[in-house]
Amino acid sequence: MIDPDKRNAIYQLHLAGRSLREISRLMQVSRGVVRAVVRQQGLQPRAVRKDKIQIDPELLGRLHQECQGWIQRIHEKLVEEHEIQVSYPTLTRLVRELGLSQPRRVRCDHVPDEPGAEMQHDTTVYQVHLAGKPTRVIASLLYLRYSKRRYLKFYRVFNRFAMKCFFHEALMFWGCAARQCVIDNTNLARLRGSGKDAVIVPEMAAFAEGYGFHFLCHAIRHPNRKAGEERSFWTVETNFLPGRTFESLEDLNQQAFEWATVRMHHRPASKTGLIPAKAFEHEGNYLTPLAPELPAPYRAHQRGTDEYGYAAFGGNYYWVPGSKREEVKLLQYAQSVKIYQQQLCLAVYPLPPEEVKNAHFSPPGEPRPRHLPKRRHHGSQEEERRLRALGPEVAAYLDYALATPGIQRHRFARGLFALSRKLTLTVFAQALQRARRYRIVQLPTIERIAWLCMSQDEEHVPHADVDESFHQRPAYQEGYLTDEPDLSRYDAVDDESGDSEDETDQGESEDHDG
Repeated sequence: MIDPDKRNAIYQLHLAGRSLREISRLMQVSRGVVRAVVRQQGLQPRAVRKDKIQIDPELLGRLHQECQGWIQRIHEKLVEEHEIQVSYPTLTRLVRELGLSQPRRVRCDHVPDEPGAEMQHDTTVYQVHLAGKPTRVIASLLYLRYSKRRYLKFYRVFNRFAMKCFFHEALMFWGCAARQCVIDNTNLARLRGSGKDAVIVPEMAAFAEGYGFHFLCHAIRHPNRKAGEERSFWTVETNFLPGRTFESLEDLNQQAFEWATVRMHHRPASKTGLIPAKAFEHEGNYLTPLAPELPAPYRAHQRGTDEYGYAAFGGNYYWVPGSKREEVKLLQYAQSVKIYQQQLCLAVYPLPPEEVKNAHFSPPGEPRPRHLPKRRHHGSQEEERRLRALGPEVAAYLDYALATPGIQRHRFARGLFALSRKLTLTVFAQALQRARRYRIVQLPTIERIAWLCMSQDEEHVPHADVDESFHQRPAYQEGYLTDEPDLSRYDAVDDESGDSEDETDQGESEDHDG
């Protein structure tokens, strides 16, 4: 490529009358180049590619907003959904030209790897839109350090039991485990201490031993000890979550499973070009194989059976087969619950989604029980409707109280409605006005405020209104004509008790005289 100054010098020599041969010798270029420069009048022509890809700036801006600025995810959506075969460097240039680029974060330090030696686990919290509603979820990710293989799942609550279930699910899917698992100083697995001096909870140490590995805590403020895990969460933020929609937690986990075990499992690494699927074939020779018969972790719960044959668990009701109404043992697994009675498994139920509450289940393939479970909770919509109809003061307080964080909506509404039946409307409204003024949402305190209002205003609880027309009811007329009950037997009992008391008194007096 000839620089602009040289092109201009060639053209100026041509204008000065120099011959083609002389210009070629002075500028040390071929005569064909001299002819081309003279024909272009010394200007640099703009090369226009015939296969140049044009991307609509509005489309690029919309994808940039959907994917939260992560270019790798934008590139995937352009290629897969919009069928625009654009290279990654070209896409980054277009994003920079539109002023949409953002600064890159510093990556974790790289640590040499050894086949079968180590896996890493950690959790982090994300705010994900499930069916359009922002929801707090906890991401749990297991990472094989050598082959870069991942297993990802999301939870609403992540405790020690959920940690066991996650490890069982991930390791049984892989069919093997590394010799040690690096974790942070989480109290789910650590009993005391930190780093290399940390003591693992005996329960978790025994669990890990059953799968052929042990836990290792890294030093405090040294997260680069599990740099691959931290980088995997960065990939989740920049590649999995942007540009995807989720209808429920189950849909989120299904997409996360496909992303971690299929898409990322066969995608080459950006720098080294390592493909996790091929690296795992080599690393599998160094990993500890797991027997497919390993039992899944569970938690045991003791439950009673009500008179309708249901056992309550997790806010729902499960029918217990048989005629006995004894206590049963419920074994809670990750995806199911088993009901045992005297070491005999009576039924197995799949666990419903976490948002399903107050539902009753029966074994599939059998007739549904005729009765509903005892203590089955119902909503408070009718109580709320009646309370709001009492007046604007009551409606205003109800709106304030139900918006208070941590309030048990149905229990509070039912209790408040029961209190309204004990008081006059004036006292009830005054009590709620004062309760709202002082930001009180405790029912016992509201009741004391109501008694205070009654004592100050000298008002009392009214007597119940009796409809005197009950004399005209057929049931009353029928009972009115019956004979009066004979109560003489009770008079005889009173006389006998009186005589016995006299005899007792007389005996006591004789003893005293003697």
